[in-house]
Amino acid sequence: MAVAAAYTVAMIVSIHRSHPVTDRMMTLAQRALTGHLDSDTFKGTVDSVYMGGHYYLAVGPLQLLPYLPFAPFHSLEAIGGFIIGIAFGIPAAMLALPLARAYGARGSTAYWVAAFIAFGTLLFFVSVLGDFYYLAQAESFLALSLFLIEWAGRRHPAVLGACMAFSFLARPTTVLAAIPFGIALLWQKRAALRPLATTALAFAVPIGLAIAVYGWFNWVRFGSPLQAGYSISYLAQDEGALEARRALGVFSVLQVPENLRLALLAPFDTLNRFPYFTANPNGLSMLLVSPALLATLWAGFKARSAQLMWIAAALIAIPVFLYYGGGFVQYGFRYSLDFTPFLVALMAMGSGRWAGHWKGRLERFLIMASMASVTYGILWHDLARLQEP
Repeated sequence: MAVAAAYTVAMIVSIHRSHPVTDRMMTLAQRALTGHLDSDTFKGTVDSVYMGGHYYLAVGPLQLLPYLPFAPFHSLEAIGGFIIGIAFGIPAAMLALPLARAYGARGSTAYWVAAFIAFGTLLFFVSVLGDFYYLAQAESFLALSLFLIEWAGRRHPAVLGACMAFSFLARPTTVLAAIPFGIALLWQKRAALRPLATTALAFAVPIGLAIAVYGWFNWVRFGSPLQAGYSISYLAQDEGALEARRALGVFSVLQVPENLRLALLAPFDTLNRFPYFTANPNGLSMLLVSPALLATLWAGFKARSAQLMWIAAALIAIPVFLYYGGGFVQYGFRYSLDFTPFLVALMAMGSGRWAGHWKGRLERFLIMASMASVTYGILWHDLARLQEP
């Protein structure tokens, strides 16, 4: 009830303050219903791609798909993106408590971990603002939450594979988590060849189908299954710094220092008037946005279950930190949501140690600070959008 109420209220406030109009994804959905994936209205817009006399958007298939049911209804054109965002964000946030309990959080501590997941991570931010770029992170977070709950339970290979496939279609970087989890899953079946082969197929087939769908989506638009469009997309004229970064390589080790700065060190900008500080739309340290992420360290590195989570998070972080852009406009380091589900599982694993830190007061303070920070980020984003030309 708290999740549904808070997310819905935040969405309504955002709609009221931003005066939404039909976004490009709704336009694309309307075109898709007529059998086309291009539109001349995309010309000169960020992340548009000119190919073969047509203008396309460099977006993934799972960003487009949820818009299709809303496209025929003109009354929903402007607010459809907001409804879609919470349609994925609310279920993901509602899974916070089962997820916390599945990984060891008990009693009132489980509610604190769940409150952090639902309101203290950027899941809250990306779910209520009606942005189709943010939608991909909400979709992926939901899929990975389901994946982790299933992993802590029955571990059906087909269910795990389907969750990972869904996450891939939203955020392709997250598929790297399939490597350590797949190895661990197969290791359990190593005693006999037939169960091993059956498990491998059940886990891998959904992921393979998702990769084929994404490849087809790219091929139809850009002539190659490996071309997602971001390396050739249009960047706004005031994004010269971003163009310079892309010239170094869409994925390059040269991007790592700036991404690490954005993710861990980027401070608030200062103002000469109240409130005297504001977020930088290029990025803000994760430790300022969600300081309770520090509690993931309490899980340690010795337990195999913790090692699995750390490895999955690290593998996903590799392409995130190699990528030329961290996201704009954003509060915090938005792409960190790709690996945040594994971090919150670690947080739950380490929650048994909270009693040693002033009876958990430190962790609870960090969670409340995270919730306040993300709430501020939502309000800040609305104001930033209002001030756009």
